[in-house]
Amino acid sequence: MNWIKMIPFLAIGWTLPAQPNEQNGEFCGITNTSFKSGETVNMTVFYSTMGAYVGAGDATFTTTIERLNGKPVYHAVGVGKTYSFFDNFFKVRDRYESYFDTATMQPYKFIRNVDEGGYKIYNNVTFNQSANTAISSNGVFKISDCMQDVVSAIYYARNIDFNKYKPGDKIPFDMFLDDEVHHLYLKYMGKEKVKTRYGKFRAIKIKPLLIKGTIFEGGEGMNAWISDDPNHLLLRAESPIVVGSIKVDMMGYQNLRYPLTSFMGLR
Repeated sequence: MNWIKMIPFLAIGWTLPAQPNEQNGEFCGITNTSFKSGETVNMTVFYSTMGAYVGAGDATFTTTIERLNGKPVYHAVGVGKTYSFFDNFFKVRDRYESYFDTATMQPYKFIRNVDEGGYKIYNNVTFNQSANTAISSNGVFKISDCMQDVVSAIYYARNIDFNKYKPGDKIPFDMFLDDEVHHLYLKYMGKEKVKTRYGKFRAIKIKPLLIKGTIFEGGEGMNAWISDDPNHLLLRAESPIVVGSIKVDMMGYQNLRYPLTSFMGLR
């Protein structure tokens, strides 16, 4: 199971996308106001087959500012791994990296280096957004405008102004992964309170479109909650999978851009 791809806004299975987007809307031109360099977020993955969730692995996201080809970029890294007990069944050691422009939030480079149950994938992708091409370890591919990768899209989506939408509205975006363009969307579901393993929060609820594959059934089966404050921090995601179900909870953070004012306490 791929912990990084489980972390919405972007949980992805495999095979083909649903419907192509006529436009990418919010994902074309946005200013970062939600995070800063030095941010670290820790997530824990819980797995259940009989209704009782147990810790199965964790994921950590870090963000720094660096320079790539003379341009300032955010370097976001997502690292996921299973705990030693689950290593006996399916060992996961994943690392995803994205380098994206500090002004446009469009990615220049994406690296995927994963080992999942002994199945290893390495792919290094360079995006030419103006020429609409992606050069990966496997060739040159045509991409659509405002293309995102699996990591950059998480940070990009945190800057969406959800107050502009009403429940049921869809926010489309395109993502390049596994040398394919995937046409996806987030569905805004409104605001509510959510209780996680970390505590209770005021939250924004969304549903990301899932692609049918080996783990996920596809469609809108996943629910995700982000903090209803300027950080738009992912608090919880939950989804049924082919066998059982998964929850992912935020369990720690450092160097947020703003106070986590959505936090209501431990109970």
